[in-house]
Amino acid sequence: MGLSKFLQVKEDDKSLVYRIYYIFLCSGAMSTLLGAILPAMQAEYNMSYALRGYVLSAHQIGNFAAVFISGFIPFLIGRKKSTLALGSLIVLGLLLMTLTANPILLVVAFAFTGMGRGTLSNITNVVVSEKTGNKTAGLNLLHASFAIGAFISPFIALFATKIEWRIASYVVSAFMLSALIFIGRSSLENTPMPKKKDSSTVPFQKSFSFWLNTFIMFFYLAGEASLTGWLVTYFNDTGLMNTSLSQSMQSLLWIMILLGRLVCAKLSLKMNKNALILIMGIMMTLCFVLMIVSQSTVLIVIGLLGLGFFMSGIYPTTLSTMDSRYNSSTVATGTCIATATIGGILMPIIIGHVAEKSGIKGGVATISIALCIMVVLMVIKLARSRKASN
Repeated sequence: MGLSKFLQVKEDDKSLVYRIYYIFLCSGAMSTLLGAILPAMQAEYNMSYALRGYVLSAHQIGNFAAVFISGFIPFLIGRKKSTLALGSLIVLGLLLMTLTANPILLVVAFAFTGMGRGTLSNITNVVVSEKTGNKTAGLNLLHASFAIGAFISPFIALFATKIEWRIASYVVSAFMLSALIFIGRSSLENTPMPKKKDSSTVPFQKSFSFWLNTFIMFFYLAGEASLTGWLVTYFNDTGLMNTSLSQSMQSLLWIMILLGRLVCAKLSLKMNKNALILIMGIMMTLCFVLMIVSQSTVLIVIGLLGLGFFMSGIYPTTLSTMDSRYNSSTVATGTCIATATIGGILMPIIIGHVAEKSGIKGGVATISIALCIMVVLMVIKLARSRKASN
């Protein structure tokens, strides 16, 4: 059976769906490139830990802004023009960060990449949902393509930094530019879309369960954004691993994330999702602690493998346990995702400032605080679900 038949894609939409997968793969490559080249940028630009925290947070701020911007621009200029205009910010941002050490322009460059990433995430998920009859498989394959790009990118950085780190930015920029050209020549809608009214306005603001799930995701994203952004810098600056090995570890992390998502998707059908979330949260926290307290390379790698595997399913599984009324409301879902994203904005800044005073090890160790709070909220979530079922 061909892929298009398996995904139940109409003949006229096959080319568009494949192009959507490719552009999301390029987005994944960009997302891990930033953390992989940050040590080389620091060495040349003499960036402080605080500045590195700000540029990583700027990427998340751009991603946060895209949640709102990409939500209404297609209604004004159409999906294709929206994708081309905002997706091109990734290329602009990657090129800008190779040209200047100016802190303000570096923050702008990272924010551009975040806006492009957030836009592509929103539009690709919507298009795949619409164009595939087998939506579950279609979306899983879409996010698998992102993970493949995220896996490949650190190796591009690994080879490039032996010569000139800017080459990695140029290579990923070229891939993204080719993806944008493919989308520009696709059948993606090029006219303004009729605006749909959110037919499911629900009073989520006073719901304890809504905010409980939202803040589990808040503290999870605080950890995830910080780990993916600071991982190479942490291993490199602590002397635990050289730059080449550190970049390889980032790719290894994404292999385990991809594997973990596949396993979690199966387990979620066979066991209580709230219990599964708590198990993943506890194991993620323990693996993170193992990674940062160990001096043995073997134990560090074991901690990293477990960290990637157990963190992979927390966000989507938590989102899937939300009340169906909230998941069907664009206002409620948007509020949840936007609030959770703030965690990914704040934590890299906190790490940067703590690292300035107590070193990178102390800065990264603060992630454990966010993870412990996340686990406490997961315990409350499981207890409430069991109480409700009795």
